[in-house]
Amino acid sequence: MQKILLALSLIAGLATQAQAQDRAVAYHYGMDLDIAQVVNITPVADVCGPAPVEMTYLDSKGVTHILQYSEFGTGCSN
Repeated sequence: MQKILLALSLIAGLATQAQAQDRAVAYHYGMDLDIAQVVNITPVADVCGPAPVEMTYLDSKGVTHILQYSEFGTGCSN
């Protein structure tokens, strides 16, 4: 029984670490980024002004990261 509880505790700890790596980090000027491959970029919102965008990427070690930054929306018209 103790072995089962220990195994479940270990699995829960690993799942928590995996979730922490998938959380978005807000970009700030001068950040040291290690981007080896871009996996996905969310579409830009249809608003007139800055809107949040998320880029999912792999670093040089193969670890997945999500970076959140602002991009000007596509909803402006003249």
